[in-house]
Amino acid sequence: MKNIFVVGVGLIGGSFALDLKKIYPSSTIFGIDKNEAHLNEAILLRVIDEKAKLSDLDKADLVVVAIPVDAALKVLPSILNHVSDKTIVFDTGSTKEDICLKVKDHPKRRNYLAVHPIAGTEYSGPRAAIYGLYKSKTNIICEVEETAFKLQEKALKLFSELGMRIRYMNPKAHDKHIAYVSHLSHISSFMLSKTVINKEKNERDIFDLAGSGFESTVRLAKSSPAMWTPIFKQNKTNVIETLDEYIHNLQYFKKLMEDDDFKSVYKEMETTNYIKDILNGIQ
Repeated sequence: MKNIFVVGVGLIGGSFALDLKKIYPSSTIFGIDKNEAHLNEAILLRVIDEKAKLSDLDKADLVVVAIPVDAALKVLPSILNHVSDKTIVFDTGSTKEDICLKVKDHPKRRNYLAVHPIAGTEYSGPRAAIYGLYKSKTNIICEVEETAFKLQEKALKLFSELGMRIRYMNPKAHDKHIAYVSHLSHISSFMLSKTVINKEKNERDIFDLAGSGFESTVRLAKSSPAMWTPIFKQNKTNVIETLDEYIHNLQYFKKLMEDDDFKSVYKEMETTNYIKDILNGIQ
């Protein structure tokens, strides 16, 4: 690939840019971002080689769209308008149903591949970009049959070179499942942080008393609200369903404690320990 364009040069897009430069050392990595400071920083950090605009996409071999999901809904049709028939375009958003519907009837729908790499950190911006972020990570691909076969092959070859595992799902199923394993955990982290901040007015107490368990549980609360608010909005129905179930489980656990039924409390935790076997099995 000669010309690679990354739309959104933060953690996700920037990490793709760093890895792609290693895989295709003779390529030029172009960055497009509404935040001029991010573009300047990305060039300074050598995450990208040059700045670009949407109008430059006619020379792109690959376009990686790594912007908040609400922005992607607006920008993706314009991106497809500009690319050539030989260009593969994929986005990295955490919701897939709305964006697939958005470009369903676009004349260049077959240039687009809907993907969701299950990777990231709680940090954002070009400085957060790291090499090897996607190695051994799962990459969910939706509606692969809607993408031109030769462009599918190009994208799958790239994902293989990045060391990613591939799973195929339809967009509706993706959004439902990801609400449980990703979106709910972010809400839980944000709300636990809020509870502690509201109750523990002395910041020094929080700093001194917080152990590794608390730190790991609230890590996701450092994530960007600008990225996560649109995700919750787009996946509202599924997220609310998962929240209802989560709240029910919390209320049940609270009731066991109120009833001094600590035998059942123990059993609840013992049963839930099975999660470690599930997670160990996918390492």
